[in-house]
Amino acid sequence: MRIGLIGTGRIGAFHAEALTRHPSVTELVVADADPGRAAEAAARTGATAASVDRLFADRPDAVVIASATAAHAELIARAARAGIPAFCEKPIALDLAGTLAALAEVEAAGTVLQIGFMRRFDAGYTAARELVRAGLLGRLHTVRAMTSDPAPPPASYLPLSGGLYRDCLVHDFDILRWVTGREVVEVYATGSDAGPAMFREAGDVDTAAAVLTLDDGALATATATRCNGAGYDVRMELAGELGQFAVGLGERTPIVSAEPDVPAPAGKPWTGFLERFAPAYRAELDAFVQVVRGERDNPCDGREALYALRVAEACERSRRERRPVAVAEFTT
Repeated sequence: MRIGLIGTGRIGAFHAEALTRHPSVTELVVADADPGRAAEAAARTGATAASVDRLFADRPDAVVIASATAAHAELIARAARAGIPAFCEKPIALDLAGTLAALAEVEAAGTVLQIGFMRRFDAGYTAARELVRAGLLGRLHTVRAMTSDPAPPPASYLPLSGGLYRDCLVHDFDILRWVTGREVVEVYATGSDAGPAMFREAGDVDTAAAVLTLDDGALATATATRCNGAGYDVRMELAGELGQFAVGLGERTPIVSAEPDVPAPAGKPWTGFLERFAPAYRAELDAFVQVVRGERDNPCDGREALYALRVAEACERSRRERRPVAVAEFTT
């Protein structure tokens, strides 16, 4: 299978390594807005470097889009018009209009679009989904989700990110839906920009929290911060009438108990998302290869990104307007 990879930054470089090692990938062609960076990635992995135009002209069997967010929607549409299956890192676009336009192109072409919500391929979240679906927790009444980055991103990234809800917490919104099988119907969100000044200058927040009401009445909280110096911390706690279950709680979880005689975690804290979710990133690309080969159904199509973005949009409106917001306000 010949695959084209567009974007060779941090996540793109990881994907390049994974794809060149995949037994079903016979050739990888990489492209980037920075030709030098593409050439470096090609030399490092044994791939072939090309321009984006050349990549599409050569009609690969599939494309993986890991470019800057601003280019996602157009690249998705271009792949759809060419009849080429595409995998794209989240988000499709930073607004609903761009997302809907790209999805319309995919629907009109009848092509494959898989979105990179890698937590769906993590062993812990997969086990949590199975426990909930099997009814082993009983009626689920409370879910707590969190994403804590160990350090802020570069200041130049913030104006392009879409903000903490769309860029970071969107993963929690997606995995909440996937694990529980429920939809978020209403949110109440707030945020703080009391940290580094670059967040205030970008109109963003460095820490955020949201209360989410699910369609069966269960309540969820989702929190995120860019300033968790203890280490990278991504967890989910699920509480039901019959039991509780936690995802992401282990020897590398960067949290120390204040209780006496409880030992500190034995492992070194996670440094970031690529280290924490490396197996999940590889698994989602393997799933994409299987989808393209017709061996399985699409595990995360473009509509999933739309649903998660609607929750993020509702949270951003709630934060700015200081009121509860129904997700239905963003259905059109």
